[in-house]
Formats: sequence, structure tokens, C-alpha cells
Amino acid sequence: MKRNDLQTIMRQAWALFRSTGRAFAVCLSKAWALYRLTKRMRAGVVLFAYEKTDGSLRKACGTLHDVAATVKGTGHPNDAITMRYYDVEADGWRSFKVENLIAIY
Repeated sequence: MKRNDLQTIMRQAWALFRSTGRAFAVCLSKAWALYRLTKRMRAGVVLFAYEKTDGSLRKACGTLHDVAATVKGTGHPNDAITMRYYDVEADGWRSFKVENLIAIY
């Protein structure tokens, strides 16, 4: 693990802390889970679950591996609040709020 990775995790944990108001330990564990999810998604397809904005549970099958050709814009991601991924089943880009991640299978 690189020093830059640790800085990214801490930055994301503090951003979660400021936006949600939860305990910092909870935000730090969520930041670590997102780091592990991103690392696995860069290597291949991952099954994970998160809570949608309407309150329902969404089980997604996503990846970040070899999807550079499908990007259609130059949008600036807000990695502290949302996470974007390529949904393999729906064949398109999706995103979810970082604080709503529930499980990684």
C-alpha cells in the first residue's frame, strides 16, 4: 500500500465525517471498505450491495476494469460523496452515495 492510498482513505473518511455527522470510526471503516471495493473493481467484476435513495436495497455487479472506452464525458467526479462504477448487468454507468454502501460479496 502506498502513502498516497492512505492519504486518500483519510481524506474520504474526513469528508464522510463532515457530510454525515457520524462517528469518525464509522466513517473510517466505510472509507476502508470503499478502498477495498475500488481495488477489487479495478481488477475485475465485483458483487456488492448499497441502499438506493428511495430506501430500497440494490445488489449490483460492477467493475472499473477495461471500461475506459465507454466513458462519454469529461465530468469531474466527487469521490468523497459518490462512487461511479460500470454496471455489467445493465451495461451502463451507475453511481451511489458512498455512505450507503452495505456489503461487498
